Amino acid sequence: MDVFSALQTAVSGLKAQSFSLSNISGNIANSQTTGYKRIDTGFVDMLVDSSSAKTQTAGSVAAFSELTNSVQGNKVSTGVSTNMALDGQGFFVVRKKTTDTGGGESFSSANLYTRRGDFAADKDGYLVNGAGAYLVGASLDPVTGQTNGTGPIRISNAIIPAKPTTAITYSANLPKTPATTNVASTNGLLSAFSDGSDARVTPTNGRTGGTVSQANAQSLIDNSIAGPALTVYTASGAPVSVQSRWAKVAAADTATGTSDTWNLFTADKTSVTGNQTSWTNIGQAFTFSLSGQMTAPTGSTVPINNLTVDGVNVGTVGLDLSGGLTQYAAASGAVTTNDLKQNGYASGSLNSVEVGENGIISGKYSNGSVIGLARIEVAQFVNPDGLKPDSLGNYQQTVASGEAISGLKDSTVVGANLEQSNTDIAAEFSKMIVTQQAYSANTRVMSTAQTMISDLLNVIR
Repeated sequence: MDVFSALQTAVSGLKAQSFSLSNISGNIANSQTTGYKRIDTGFVDMLVDSSSAKTQTAGSVAAFSELTNSVQGNKVSTGVSTNMALDGQGFFVVRKKTTDTGGGESFSSANLYTRRGDFAADKDGYLVNGAGAYLVGASLDPVTGQTNGTGPIRISNAIIPAKPTTAITYSANLPKTPATTNVASTNGLLSAFSDGSDARVTPTNGRTGGTVSQANAQSLIDNSIAGPALTVYTASGAPVSVQSRWAKVAAADTATGTSDTWNLFTADKTSVTGNQTSWTNIGQAFTFSLSGQMTAPTGSTVPINNLTVDGVNVGTVGLDLSGGLTQYAAASGAVTTNDLKQNGYASGSLNSVEVGENGIISGKYSNGSVIGLARIEVAQFVNPDGLKPDSLGNYQQTVASGEAISGLKDSTVVGANLEQSNTDIAAEFSKMIVTQQAYSANTRVMSTAQTMISDLLNVIR
């Protein structure tokens, strides 16, 4: 390698170290940029072709960028409900807004990918981050919860319509011996009333329900225990308070083959004191084995037909017992409720939103309901470092990155948080010192080569 080749090699070294310094400068400049991924510098030796190892000559050096898209930055809480960070691998899917010649606005069809999660609603309700990228996902119907469209996510402030109660989810344990007022004389079993009426339903009497008149209401109360009580809603969103009683109508008898049997009664009025209301049997016999397991009904849902309270008809409501209804001994003699909820609500206006770990954006409404409004789209890549950096913290899919794979996989979404830059300032300053020394060394090679050339010229003179 002659002195002129040494000059060329030193020049390539200066270029490579300048390239490294440029990446270091960019990393330091973006150390506070949300979701920024630092760019490291790699070097490769460019050897001159030679036919013999003994005459191998040093070549030049080239620098190239090394992305760190798979290295996560720290998360910091912001308190802004629409901000979000990814804990794990993956990228938020975003799109850009475009403007046509007529001034009309639309969204591009091409997806971009980012870790920048400082999303907030714009004037139209679309979630956009500080770089002007709009979050993409699936919109959910607030009533059915089903997907009704995909694209940029828009949070609507529209009032949600009322939803009538169609199902009550209930799981509980009924006491083997209920603590009723008349337990001493009747062991808690409901018998026919003094006027001869009988609203009991058992597997053997063939009845499908009945009504306990107001005259016999106190007798029912004395021979039963409190059942589930909750507020349900009509189609217009009007709240209706439902009171109920559990009555044990038959005890197990191995001689006759009778099982422990319970009936559920609902009040026809809100006020259930004394003889102020009548009670309606829902028409189902609940039977239990000696081990306390429910043997009938065999299905998980029991219909409560024509549920009416204070003259307000709620309609048919399904009593979902899939959570379990048992009969175990209980010292209190009362019902132990494990789960009780219903699926209806009144109309309401949006108060706030929150982002769940599963990527569901839910709205909290004035009626107390929490309803899923959208599901964000997250993309994974086999080689995230193969993505092409775009401006403003976005990335484009390339052949090297592979196709986008939709889904969170093992990652989670952290609401009201942002991912910080993964730049380590201390490490960048260390690299800057090394780069500066390498650059200075290359300049020393150039000055030495220049001196050698000058000495050679002086020989000629």
